[in-house]
Amino acid sequence: MTRPPASPLCAFDIRPDGRSEVVDLTAEALPDLAEGYRWFHFDLNHSETESWLKTHLPPLVVEALTQAETRPRCMQMEGGLFLTLRGVNLNPGANSDDMVSVRLWATETQIISARVRKIWAVDAIRQEMEAGAAPVSVTMFLADLCQGLTKRIEKVSLELVEHTDELEENTLTASPSAATSLATLRQSVIKLRRFVRPQNEAMADLAAGDLWPLDETSANFLRETSNRTTRIVEELDATSDRLQALQDHADMLHATTLGRNSYVLSVVAAIFLPLGFLTGLFGINVGGMPGVEAAYGFWIVTISSAVLGIVLFLVFRFLKWL
Repeated sequence: MTRPPASPLCAFDIRPDGRSEVVDLTAEALPDLAEGYRWFHFDLNHSETESWLKTHLPPLVVEALTQAETRPRCMQMEGGLFLTLRGVNLNPGANSDDMVSVRLWATETQIISARVRKIWAVDAIRQEMEAGAAPVSVTMFLADLCQGLTKRIEKVSLELVEHTDELEENTLTASPSAATSLATLRQSVIKLRRFVRPQNEAMADLAAGDLWPLDETSANFLRETSNRTTRIVEELDATSDRLQALQDHADMLHATTLGRNSYVLSVVAAIFLPLGFLTGLFGINVGGMPGVEAAYGFWIVTISSAVLGIVLFLVFRFLKWL
């Protein structure tokens, strides 16, 4: 095998006992491994990555690894296992719900992985390998990766649950900031659910052992990870239902407030309607108007209007319209 592009993110040879060695990328050709497995991790933004993949991997695998848009899935492909997973975006300045993908093609002796943006769960495995404590097999590598991705998704999911608890309290106390927070939180939950649900299915397929042979330790790890992912999906579903209930409650409060205000305006208009008619009648400026020559005519009309308004107000209160 010729050497990979000049700047891979990382390249390791892992022995069966878990010892890892950094691959010498300066060599023109890389020796085949007698035992253990080799891991290459690529950045798809690198200009030479795709050309190297096309040289050393089947076309269908290259196409799957370099797709612009991916969704979590697990399937057998070209004599190996193809796996696409998603992790929360923990990069500085990014939104955690903007999930980023990692694509892998694994055989019994090698793992080829690729990403567009940094995946912290993958970086954690890299750090373990640099410390000399690597997953002892390809299957354990997959189990560690699934567990790392799930652990970080679970943390973000719990934060969303806590924010929902706070939002429920603010909504029930009619906090002005609740409406804005509700829209933002619902968007975050929708983004997570979009990828976590198919990722749960992909992990369940992998944990079943039908697509890839599993040893007992790896199988237990993957089953537990799949179970945790299922709980995350259930929590996101419950959070989504709670947020929908909060949205319905907020809409009801808004409609009630609007209806109450409209009702009060209607009653006020009803009180002033006869007063407006009276003042309009006395403002037509034609002959024969009563009280035109009276010295207290203005005050008589004003006091009469006030008395009429008070009487109408009392009548509406008596009828329980106010």
